[in-house]
Amino acid sequence: MSVPASIRREIKERLWAEADRLNWSALSAADKSRYYSMWTETETVGGKLGQYMDPRKVRVYIKDTLLKSYTREASASPARAFRVLGLDEDVVVSTTFIKPHGCLLVDGRQIAWSKASDWKATLMALHERAFMEGQPYAAVLTEAAAKFALASQRAVVESAAERLLIKRLIWLD
Repeated sequence: MSVPASIRREIKERLWAEADRLNWSALSAADKSRYYSMWTETETVGGKLGQYMDPRKVRVYIKDTLLKSYTREASASPARAFRVLGLDEDVVVSTTFIKPHGCLLVDGRQIAWSKASDWKATLMALHERAFMEGQPYAAVLTEAAAKFALASQRAVVESAAERLLIKRLIWLD
């Protein structure tokens, strides 16, 4: 027996809202594991899912089916990058990219965003994409406080962005 689509959707929305509240991508693996266990044991999540599957498989279902795509989809949205860059959310995008996430605006500006720890790939992707089309406008680097809290730690990244002619570099903690 499989989980009905309406139940799956309801539980997924509940868990994703909770993941938003918890800043899921910033949690350690141990913390995430604790939440998987907690949700497995609650009546509103694990109890409902246990009606449609072997209760021993509920935790894996929560992790691999309901939450696996959360981080990928949450980070794919340009809304946060647009907001910190002062762009309207309805700005026209001509092309979107993944690995790292980014977009080419119709006016030729290339934008990319990722975790700060992935800065090299992000800046080089901007350079490569702009080499093909447009200009390297902005990189938005998130979760920067962990590894790049000090100006001295950010200096090498800022120097690389400047040399690659990236007009704006935004750090988000």
